Amino acid sequence: MPRLGMLRDAVRRLVDDGEVRSDAYAGPVYFVLHGVQSEARARELAAALHAALYGDLESLTRAVPAGP
Repeated sequence: MPRLGMLRDAVRRLVDDGEVRSDAYAGPVYFVLHGVQSEARARELAAALHAALYGDLESLTRAVPAGP
């Protein structure tokens, strides 16, 4: 499932950027992100990850852009 790889990459970028703690986890049907700075950002990430699970990758691309 290519989407799962993309979701895991997004979580990895969040960890690498220091936006979430290193104990973050991207499972096949759920995510654990500790240390998100604000409720608004947590909601944005939750919505983007949920949409990506169902095939809409646009909001995830906006919320967690790929690095250079």
